[in-house]
Amino acid sequence: HDFPIRPTPDTLSFYITYMADFIQPNSIANYLSGICSNLEEFFPDVKTVRQSPLVRRTLAGAQRLRGSGVTRKQAFAAEDLMVVINAYGNSVIHDDILFLAQFLTAFTALLRLGEICFPDNLALQDYRKCMPRARVEEYTDHFVLFLPGHKADRFFEGNKIVIPRTSSPTDAYARITTYLQSRDKLFPYCPELWLRSDGTVPTRAWFISRIRMHFPPQYSGHSLRAGGATALVLAGVPDDRIR
Repeated sequence: HDFPIRPTPDTLSFYITYMADFIQPNSIANYLSGICSNLEEFFPDVKTVRQSPLVRRTLAGAQRLRGSGVTRKQAFAAEDLMVVINAYGNSVIHDDILFLAQFLTAFTALLRLGEICFPDNLALQDYRKCMPRARVEEYTDHFVLFLPGHKADRFFEGNKIVIPRTSSPTDAYARITTYLQSRDKLFPYCPELWLRSDGTVPTRAWFISRIRMHFPPQYSGHSLRAGGATALVLAGVPDDRIR
């Protein structure tokens, strides 16, 4: 197209306009970052060009014209928890007990799905991120679980997760107690806290398949964390304590 080789605000603006027909504008910003990183060795001023008013306005315009709203999964509510409790509360099958304990624990402690399950991709499964059974602390009024590392923990220092004992029918404490009895009977020497009946760490696909048995697709693993946070807000817990 007879464009100059050296990047200019015009060429980057044309690039944004062209790409907006094919991909989301949010991705274009990432593409530009990668392009500038690769070109900086040859054109040191490319990042200055990237920050020019024309480029920024073109990107903002693409967002308005081509952008789409963020789609969020629906949060679980207390009545949704009862659906799972009614389905598995009296079961003696280990995997049922495991799912119920994980479900209520994630809701109560605002845990992400990746903090209680393995990724489906074998290459991404890291046993160092598994909650250890040996670090579980049981008290009369609460449990303490140890989270070795998560995406908000940059230095993998770990965090202690407190699960209080309540009189609510959705009490996670009682379900963890039942799960630990089953788990320790089957796998007394395995270090991982969460284990299926076949001795493997539950995966994301396994957990989601269980959710799909009772709820429509607008619910996902993140619905537990979102639902737990919403429940705390409704209970009057200060915002700075909800994380």
